[in-house]
Amino acid sequence: MKRSADALTEPAKPVFLTKAERERLALERRQAAVSDQRRTALDLLQSLPRPPPPPPAGGAPPSGSNLAPRDSSNSHRDSSDRDRDRDRDRDRERRRDDDSRRDRDRDRDRDRDRDDSSRRDRDRDRRDRDRDRDRDRERERERERERDRDRERGDRGERERDRLEKMAEREREKELDAIKEQYLGSKKPKKRVIKPSEKFRFSFDWENTEDTSRDMNALYQSPHEARLLFGRGFLAGIDRREQKKAAAAHEKETRAELRRKAGVEDRPEDDAVDKKKAAAAEMYDAFDMRVDRHWSEKALEEMTERDWRIFREDFNISYKGSRIPRPMRKWSESKLGTELLRAIDKAGYEKPSPIQMAAIPLGLQQRDVIGIAETGSGKTAAFVLPMLSYITRLPPISEENEAEGPYAVVMAPTRELAQQIEEETVKFATYLGIKVVSIVGGQSIEEQGFKIRQGCEIVIATPGRLLDCLERRYAVLNQCNYVVLDEADRMIDMGFEPQVVGVLDAMPSSNLKPENEDEELDEKRIYRTTYMFSATMPPAVERLARKYLRNPVVVTIGTAGKATDLITQNVIMVKESEKMPRLQKILTDLGDKTAIVFCNTKKTADMRAKDLDKAGFRVTTLHGGKSQDQREISLDGFRNRRFNVLVATDVAGRGIDIPDVAHVINYEMPSSVDTYTHRIGRTGRAGKKGVATSFLTLENTDIFFDLKQMLIQSNSPVPPELARHEASKFKPGSIPDRPPRRNDTVFANH
Repeated sequence: MKRSADALTEPAKPVFLTKAERERLALERRQAAVSDQRRTALDLLQSLPRPPPPPPAGGAPPSGSNLAPRDSSNSHRDSSDRDRDRDRDRDRERRRDDDSRRDRDRDRDRDRDRDDSSRRDRDRDRRDRDRDRDRDRERERERERERDRDRERGDRGERERDRLEKMAEREREKELDAIKEQYLGSKKPKKRVIKPSEKFRFSFDWENTEDTSRDMNALYQSPHEARLLFGRGFLAGIDRREQKKAAAAHEKETRAELRRKAGVEDRPEDDAVDKKKAAAAEMYDAFDMRVDRHWSEKALEEMTERDWRIFREDFNISYKGSRIPRPMRKWSESKLGTELLRAIDKAGYEKPSPIQMAAIPLGLQQRDVIGIAETGSGKTAAFVLPMLSYITRLPPISEENEAEGPYAVVMAPTRELAQQIEEETVKFATYLGIKVVSIVGGQSIEEQGFKIRQGCEIVIATPGRLLDCLERRYAVLNQCNYVVLDEADRMIDMGFEPQVVGVLDAMPSSNLKPENEDEELDEKRIYRTTYMFSATMPPAVERLARKYLRNPVVVTIGTAGKATDLITQNVIMVKESEKMPRLQKILTDLGDKTAIVFCNTKKTADMRAKDLDKAGFRVTTLHGGKSQDQREISLDGFRNRRFNVLVATDVAGRGIDIPDVAHVINYEMPSSVDTYTHRIGRTGRAGKKGVATSFLTLENTDIFFDLKQMLIQSNSPVPPELARHEASKFKPGSIPDRPPRRNDTVFANH
């Protein structure tokens, strides 16, 4: 009820009509007004009294003579009444039309006013909304400015707090320094007073630039340098025989030069005189009886300490350790078994390499060895032969002990290197009846586990696959006491350190050698023997050696991390666009000789191989993106000369021995000089000469310093662009100790 009452009291809401509805209502209103006006007019006419006819003149009754005039006056009056009614109707119609027109105008004005008011309302609403939006934005900006002010105040407070803490720290340090000075005394450095005579002293020493004798006298162009032979000789460290040989050769060259300038041909008598003098130089000096025979002409029992020192210098062998045995000079003097010596003879090994001379006697004594040798120096046989000699002293693998695992484990970083070591080991193990199994990735682990369970003496594996076999219980190492880590630094670089540690921890630890190096080893007891071979010795490998090796002997052949002198190193500074034409020219000049082209990425290797294949070269690729079967097919085809160009990544840069590689080309320079050493070590192997060409760009500045030092050490030409470059003068990461140049921009903090 209350709601209905409220509804009655509320004013009715206005209803907005359309234009058609407004026209229809106006038309109805007009028709109603017209009908009202007509009705009113009719009512008015009917209400008016009709006037009586006028009486006839003279009071005489109407006669026929007076009837016609009366009729004419009546008709005249009726016509005037009709005209008046017509005028009145016309006026009424005109007034009605004016009223309807005024009504329409009034409705139109009312509609226009209503539209204007609605438009004004909409404009007012829009202005209100814009004003509210601007007010909200201004309020948000004000809040943001307030937050920035709060943040700035917080940062200022934080900086002030840090400054106060630093001041407090400096005050504490000053206080501590004062206490130390009070109780311990202070050591104030004495200021050195430079005398004026020293400060302004004239230097009488010549500089190299002031020496003009080289320009004036031809003798100074090639001065004689005394080559001291480190204790071999007797007079000022000079060997008399070597001096005589050099003098005879110099005299022969001088005489030949004089005859060539004079245009005189060589005579047979002169050749006979030269041969006689050379033979006299070869003979021992009768004047000085202290000249001894060379060590190569002596028997093993006649070798003195001086002979052994000369022997080690001749082969650049150096040791680091205690109680080191003598190196072996030839295979017959080694303590290897007759079967092994027969296998060595059949394999075509005429004389041992320096690393074999030094490492094999150590391995036969069950000493732990760290071998650092140049690439291609025969490191594989240096650890394989002592390992086979050690296994021949153990009982053969049978059904009783085959479940205990192999006797020896060899770990290599890559599959190709592991398979190469397997081939080298089988070459000798076949004559001894020793079984060798290779465990690498890319093949069925179940088949490899089955081969191990069938029994084998030697397992050659990559660390990841071997640890996988151990974790799956396909293999155990309960009787493994001989471990070889080949290319140990490469395994650490590839991230295999956890796998290597896991394999070493899976071996029995009860047979480790005593840590006291003075304690004698029991020859009847079997100790764990660990070999580590590498071309370089980074800190991670040294850390591994300190943990698992006992009193190791470090054998270094040549300089650690240095390429062999048999390799001719050429470094060419090129642009990126010049690499491919130069590469094709080098390969064309090689003819049928083999070459390895090294790239940094798998994608680049595939692209370069495709380009060379289009150019008509017999090319194959080798990188980590290929399956194991594809990698073996590529290597076999390259070894068998089906392909003469191998485009590879660093997978082929370590340990892989491919005979007669004439040229190694670094299409892309590696980031470290160690990788560069291993790459160029694929040529110049087994005593043969090789060539290594490297394309250097300005993007390889990280290697400029080390590469320049290596080229200088190996007496290889240094390109002038590399020698002049700023990055080749200082080691990466070091601060050059030089004053700022005149054109350098120096920035100072105020």
